[in-house]
Amino acid sequence: MNMDRVRAFLTVVEQGSLTRAAEELGCTQSAVSHALAVLEEELGFPVLRRGRGGVHLTAEGERLLPAVRAFLNSAEQLRQTAASIRGLESGTVRIGAFTSVAVHWLPPVLQRFQREYPGVTIRLFNGDYHDVEQWLSDGSIDVGFVSVPCPVRCECISLMEDRLLAVLPKDSRFASYPRFPLTECETEPFISLLQSSDHDARRALEAAGVKPNVRFYTKDDYAILAMVEQGLGMSIMPELLLRGRHDELLVLPLVPEAKRTIGLAIADGERAGPAVRRFAETVVAHVREKTAEEQARRAR
Repeated sequence: MNMDRVRAFLTVVEQGSLTRAAEELGCTQSAVSHALAVLEEELGFPVLRRGRGGVHLTAEGERLLPAVRAFLNSAEQLRQTAASIRGLESGTVRIGAFTSVAVHWLPPVLQRFQREYPGVTIRLFNGDYHDVEQWLSDGSIDVGFVSVPCPVRCECISLMEDRLLAVLPKDSRFASYPRFPLTECETEPFISLLQSSDHDARRALEAAGVKPNVRFYTKDDYAILAMVEQGLGMSIMPELLLRGRHDELLVLPLVPEAKRTIGLAIADGERAGPAVRRFAETVVAHVREKTAEEQARRAR
């Protein structure tokens, strides 16, 4: 089976249109359409439906998609391994990350990685915990930053413990408190992430036996911060996310203390290609160095 045609099919599925797929692949829309037509002829059944709302998988295409991803992932691992044997580092690394990692960790990590391995192409997928877990599960990404424990079956490297903090309006009645009692979440208006993404706060609240007084739900971390700034309620958020965002907020440690563990999940574990392994090593080295720097700063 021709790999370019299979890749064209997956790209159309991921982009949702022939036009965007052609832009991603660097070819014409007619070339993508032709590749799909030949692929469907080879398979003996249609894999996509085309309509005014874009392209959609047929039932047969849905069944085929996991095998397509596995086929292309295996081909990429083969290419990376062959390049490594020749003394070259090349290939593509697909990375899934949630907001705090994408903002505070990935820019310096990617700068360092690209300096050492300029031949490797990076593709970034940004979302919440649920998105990253889904991408790992269906093979859309090679590595993903997750909250440990990760429900997806994969190799997972624990990177850092990150405190959870109470985030309140600047003029909150808790301004004189040294710490925020979690039990107060039962009466204070609470702004929550969607349940599929709210692993950290939910675990902390459940461990303390607290049912929060949720007034608003949203999928966006920074939307929560903006709503807290406007006095619409309070929330519980990771310390990493709050770096550089303290000016218009009251941020307090929690009682009882709560943390999350950030991990790096490698979708194919031991079968991951060399480029994926090099990226994981770069992430681990960066986090360890920054953690040591932070510990030294606090010790002064």
